[in-house]
Amino acid sequence: MAELMVRDGTWSFDGDRVWIVPGQERSVHRLRQDLGETSVPLEALAGIAYEPARKGGRLRLRLRDGADPLLYVTGGGLPDDASPYQVAVDPDRTGVAEYFADAVRQSLLLDQVMTGPTDRYLLPGPAVPLSAAGVDGVATFDGEQVHIDWRWTTSESKKHGGARDFALADLAGVDWRPASGLESGYLRFRPKGVVTKLKPEHDPNAIELWGFKKESGRTALLAAAVAARLPHPSAGPAPSAGAVAGTTDAPALKAAARTGGGSGEEGADVLLRRLRELGELHREGILTAEEFATAKAAVLKDFHGAG
Repeated sequence: MAELMVRDGTWSFDGDRVWIVPGQERSVHRLRQDLGETSVPLEALAGIAYEPARKGGRLRLRLRDGADPLLYVTGGGLPDDASPYQVAVDPDRTGVAEYFADAVRQSLLLDQVMTGPTDRYLLPGPAVPLSAAGVDGVATFDGEQVHIDWRWTTSESKKHGGARDFALADLAGVDWRPASGLESGYLRFRPKGVVTKLKPEHDPNAIELWGFKKESGRTALLAAAVAARLPHPSAGPAPSAGAVAGTTDAPALKAAARTGGGSGEEGADVLLRRLRELGELHREGILTAEEFATAKAAVLKDFHGAG
């Protein structure tokens, strides 16, 4: 087992999962602490990278698109220090971080884990019940129903409608956006058949957010908890094997596997992707077992050369 223990938290890898336990120091973002221990299955990973810095560095997981409800619902809007999938590495632990990254990368290679988008959540989302506060309201979610109580600061239009309740079965989706510039952010619930263009301060189905205080990260967790229990917003049918690899000609595939290896983390990730693409072609019968073995050997040769 590979294990990295730093002030920012503890990461462990047993060959099948990365276990993440956030640190409890004041420097650790409240969102990560509220989320608690996270278990990331190998099949949810698209890659891992260690990013060295002048003092220490940063270890970062890349998850497959659509694998995690928290990343999906926040749409890349989380501040870097709020992401549960990165950890600051102390200067005396850089060697351990590099070893950890190598262990995960090797397992991804050996298991031929697919790194493309997924049509189902591979992480369960935050535990419930959850409660989260915004500028003008407080939302609670028990796993089956969302309830919103308004604060005295809310607009008269929202107050007039009273508290809001949404059964999970009646929701088409949930949206979360942080504030940007002078624009308010929001936690918005979308009932089926309802389309609105109202700003969050006037939308009775939304809580207004302003800034990104450590406490407000709970609204992102609540949104993720709801999203995890709704149908997966699949991006549509996956491209054909030929489209993924760029060609269905076996000799050309072998040539492609031997080029563009690059160097370091980026080169290794490219080669891993190529190996998985070849695996897809083999499973779909486009490559014979012999052609697949030849192409795989070429990729592995380049992988070891890039390392």
